[in-house]
Amino acid sequence: MAFMEKPPAGKVLLDDTVPLTAQIEASQSLHSHTEYIIRVQRGVSAENSWQIVRRYSDFDLLNNSLQISTLSLPLPPKKLIGNMEREFIAERQKGLQAYLDVITTHHILSNCELVKKFLDPNSYSVNYTEIALQHVSMFFRSEPKWEVVEPLKDIGWRIRKKYFLMKIKNQPKERLMLSWADLGPDKYLSDKDLQYAVKLLSSCSHPYIYKITFATANESSALVIRPFSEKGTLKDLIYKAKPKDPFLKKYCNPKKIQGLELQQIKTYGRQILEVLKFLHEKGFPYGHLHSANVMLDGDTCKLLDLENSLLGLPSFYRSYFSQFRKINTLEGVDVHCFGHLLYEMTYGRPPDMIPVDNFPPAPSVFVVSVLESILTCEAMKNGMPTVSRLLQMPLFSDVLLTSSEKPQFKIPTKLKEALKTSKECIEKRLTEDQKLIHQHRRLTRAQSHHGSEEEKKKRKILARKKSKRSAYESGEEHSAKYSNSNNSGSGASSPLTSPSSPTPPSTAGIKFTASDLLPIPFNTLS
Repeated sequence: MAFMEKPPAGKVLLDDTVPLTAQIEASQSLHSHTEYIIRVQRGVSAENSWQIVRRYSDFDLLNNSLQISTLSLPLPPKKLIGNMEREFIAERQKGLQAYLDVITTHHILSNCELVKKFLDPNSYSVNYTEIALQHVSMFFRSEPKWEVVEPLKDIGWRIRKKYFLMKIKNQPKERLMLSWADLGPDKYLSDKDLQYAVKLLSSCSHPYIYKITFATANESSALVIRPFSEKGTLKDLIYKAKPKDPFLKKYCNPKKIQGLELQQIKTYGRQILEVLKFLHEKGFPYGHLHSANVMLDGDTCKLLDLENSLLGLPSFYRSYFSQFRKINTLEGVDVHCFGHLLYEMTYGRPPDMIPVDNFPPAPSVFVVSVLESILTCEAMKNGMPTVSRLLQMPLFSDVLLTSSEKPQFKIPTKLKEALKTSKECIEKRLTEDQKLIHQHRRLTRAQSHHGSEEEKKKRKILARKKSKRSAYESGEEHSAKYSNSNNSGSGASSPLTSPSSPTPPSTAGIKFTASDLLPIPFNTLS
């Protein structure tokens, strides 16, 4: 097959989900414009940072591109006259910094290609749409029965994954969706095992797994074909979105925020937990649960993108669960991601932050009980329930499943061992990242505590006390030396003096008053 003969592009070591932070360090005024020097950092390591230079017009261009999200972003307004004045530049720099803070902390915006290219042009200079088209064209040379209808531009969040609407030539009314993806940083299967595992996906049969029509992989990427659903995903249902629209347009700023009915929450939740339990028992790593990876087929939820973990792609929620060292297995990752999904089904939007310790009113106390067991600070510290335990909780235990389809997914023993090793490597990388983040957080807390106003006051008081104590001890020492000098003539022996030392004046015949006998203050000594 021509697709299989494509020369490898090499393993992608870059994890696109690692957050980028940006800090404007300085500005420089040229003849007709001002440039802002920005320090960008990937993750927690200051060594993994670089400088970029951007003009206001660059920010404006980015902001115009992000308008598709319909978010109200805080870009400072344009100013044609007086825009080179020092005070104005300083004020604009503050506004641009606030803008950077918003786009780098918004979960969807921070992961989109537009923002990544703005902050890290060297790592995101490749046109992945063109690469995907090349791979797909090569595939069609050996599989002429397929035909591309149209590219589905930016319908997903991944930069290195592209989608196309397809049809079979002799069945022109039937629509399918082709996805092409580059291999990711967590690809630990050998090329041979990867190709075998990807092909095996089309044999998987489960009432809550979305059927794969065809799948293949080579040394650098994979291609998967599925039926296209006009209803879209669970996320499309929650956000009332059109499946073919770009990801930013569909999910950044929903017009109406409304959760699902309680029965839908119970049924969909139970179905998703059942398929997670099935995959865990099969030893098949997943770790990619989110509402856009769940397809709707009538009243049934079906899991998508089983290939992601095989290809080594990082999870949508990785930047969240990498903060918590207790979430260190793919089973734990699935439970954490299920908490996000349940929150979204309940409230019609993602949580504002993780962990969540205060939940808005929900359709049932049982919903809140499950959310508290997964997303609270206590759950992050003490551990979350297993998938089996979640299935036993009152919210899901009384849901009746009507499907009669028997699950089937036969994985050969040798491949199971390779999947187990791959899973362990994925978990090891996660644990190492969590350790670095934890160390950075402790260091940041210590520095913050050391630099706090309260600590500064304490240090000033201690320094003042130390200074006073040192002065007092020095004064006593001087007094003692002066006293010994005055008493040198009364003993049998006198201390040695330097030949140049002045001779003390004679006190014979002088009368001292009581005040003259008081100790000499330290500041009167010469």
